[in-house]
Amino acid sequence: MRELTMLGTGSAMVTNCFNTCFVIQMEDGECFLTDAGGGNTILRQLELAGVDWRRLHYMFVTHGHTDHVLGVIWVMRKIATMLNQGKYEGQFHIYCHDAVKEMLEVMTGLTFKKKDLAQLGKGILIHEMKDGEQVEFLGARLTAFDILSTKAKQFGYELVFSDGLRLCCLGDEPYNEHAEKYAKGVDWLLSEAFCQYKDREIFKPYEKNHSTVKEAGEVAERLGARNLILYHTEDKDMVHRKENYSAEAKEYFSGNVFVPEDLETLAL
Repeated sequence: MRELTMLGTGSAMVTNCFNTCFVIQMEDGECFLTDAGGGNTILRQLELAGVDWRRLHYMFVTHGHTDHVLGVIWVMRKIATMLNQGKYEGQFHIYCHDAVKEMLEVMTGLTFKKKDLAQLGKGILIHEMKDGEQVEFLGARLTAFDILSTKAKQFGYELVFSDGLRLCCLGDEPYNEHAEKYAKGVDWLLSEAFCQYKDREIFKPYEKNHSTVKEAGEVAERLGARNLILYHTEDKDMVHRKENYSAEAKEYFSGNVFVPEDLETLAL
């Protein structure tokens, strides 16, 4: 069964959940990771999700904000250690844009032990992707696209599986029409939703260049998506978040709405 597990669902400064990142497990057990949150909690989340590190060979990093990229360093360190111990076969491939590639190279250069750093370019490969560029792995085709962020450079992607099912990750900023050809009519749309519309004066999403649930629902409806996954939220009412966010999204979107908790798994 092909599954998506949300390892983290929160925005940058949350303390009641982990920062947004997720893993897709293919039918054969191989895994594809997107972002890694803001620290070494990613190691625990992957363990709790039951991910076998020996089956994790591919990763996409959307951008270089701390709540998405710092955990990548821990993933790289874990795999470098396993490679040096002879416990990991094959290569680990990281796909990202040029700014993230440079960031990862600098951070590992400053923090890794020599034997771990020696795995860069050998057992761990960082691939720079450009807007509209495609790559194929695990029987799927990924197309990276620039979301045209006004903050830090950020990429999203469209993932087309071997059976034709389409998934689009919009990153953690409001939808930009540049992404339309990658997101229109998708089976699964992943979108940030910083807070409910009624709470916009409390959480100030627009000042942070984020959306409310209302806007995420409207975009998904306009794009004709079948399923909408909401993430990258505030964390002030985790008990009612799923219920409240789902209800608001359904006011504007006629498809299926998912507001997962950390470590919740969805069948794709």
